[in-house]
Amino acid sequence: MLAAARPPAQPQTPAARRLVPGLGRLGLRTTPGRVRALAAVVVLAMAGFYVVANIAVGNARDGLRVIGHDAGPQVLATGDLYFALSDMDSQVADILLAGGGSRPATAQQARYSLDRARADRAALQAAELSAGDPTDQATVRSVLDGLGQYERLATQALDLDKQANRPAGPPTAAVIAVYRQATDLMKLQLLPQAYNLTLAGGATVREAYEAKRSAASSGRVWVALTGLAVLVALAGLQIYLVARFRRRVNFALVLATALLIVVGVSAVRLLAGEAKQLQLAKADGFDSILTLSRARAISNSMHADEIRFLLDPGRTDTYSLDYLYKAQTILYDSAGNLGEFYAGLSRAMGAYQASSRSVTFFGFYGEEARAHPGPALTAVLTRFQQVQADDQRIRQLAGAGHGRQAIAVLTGQAAGASSYDFDRYDQAIVSLIGLHRETFDQAIRNGDHDLGRSILGSWAGLLPLAALGLAILVIAGVRPRLAEYR
Repeated sequence: MLAAARPPAQPQTPAARRLVPGLGRLGLRTTPGRVRALAAVVVLAMAGFYVVANIAVGNARDGLRVIGHDAGPQVLATGDLYFALSDMDSQVADILLAGGGSRPATAQQARYSLDRARADRAALQAAELSAGDPTDQATVRSVLDGLGQYERLATQALDLDKQANRPAGPPTAAVIAVYRQATDLMKLQLLPQAYNLTLAGGATVREAYEAKRSAASSGRVWVALTGLAVLVALAGLQIYLVARFRRRVNFALVLATALLIVVGVSAVRLLAGEAKQLQLAKADGFDSILTLSRARAISNSMHADEIRFLLDPGRTDTYSLDYLYKAQTILYDSAGNLGEFYAGLSRAMGAYQASSRSVTFFGFYGEEARAHPGPALTAVLTRFQQVQADDQRIRQLAGAGHGRQAIAVLTGQAAGASSYDFDRYDQAIVSLIGLHRETFDQAIRNGDHDLGRSILGSWAGLLPLAALGLAILVIAGVRPRLAEYR
């Protein structure tokens, strides 16, 4: 019996031959197909470069907007809320200490009204900043409600004291009782809430800064990498055209390469510059302004505690402890009482004046001294030390039973009086804040200017034009070669 005939064995197709049909379907078996494919790779790489660069520049622009135009200025403005509130209470205490007789309180009353208007504006700005946060919104409403209640109590205390028609010094028990309600409301509710709003706003700015600066820095790397990828793709296309068509130079592709290098290098430099301007605005501007604004506001509240120390003899210990706590918040040197604080402050200032690198203290001024020492800060510290010397003198006079002399030292407007020296100290803080404000504003201006300046105009217009121009140059470069096959 014959075996069944078997079909002849089919030869094995090599792997390279099995790929040919796939290449054929992609059109890569022909020279025009390969040219089109390489050109498509270049165009797609350029599209990726455009997307990455656009996102990176957008992040830099958003960072400047948040810090320089939106949340940053709003937070700095809401820092005025604490100052305005504490100054309102300070002016009320000052008016009451002056007595209800021949009262030279016109300036204090005008300043009180100015503080009230400033507090309203700052509260509205805080409301705008916290629009998306229900907790902060509730805090703002509570501050506004409490401010109205405080104003009613303060007005009642002033009216009662005016009726008493008394000399300078502690007011009547009835006035003290009402004023205690007002000042307790201010110290225990309104000021902590205002401080928390500023802290929350500062945290918002810090988060935005970290995110946007990190994005700008990483965006610079991605722009460089995608630009390099486009450059490699362009080089590959040009090498293929030279090898296949025996032509040395393709002017359109050379122009595309030159344009890519100019735009890519400019974008990387721009992002590096924006990251630097963001850092300047935040570290050398915003942070110092916020720190010094807090120091100024708490200094004002500290000065109010000094007035209350003489105004309300029944709470001298409480106001002395409050004064010490606030003084150490501003400039911390380990001390258990005011006497130790005065001595420690004298030692710390002596070391600092001998060498600005010798910063042995902490607190707000410790932060500033480590970050930005200089003559302006030295002036602030010198005047802060003088304010403490005045406070020591006032307490010594009051302790010796010389209450009227203590009040004269506190309220006098000549050199050596506490109010005079405190005003000079406050002016020094305002001057130092102004220097940092100039740094902040200049960094934001520089960043905005760089984003709006390029070879062809603003970067918002440059990037799409550059991407389109590169695509046109690539098409113009390969089209004559493709035409040879028609």
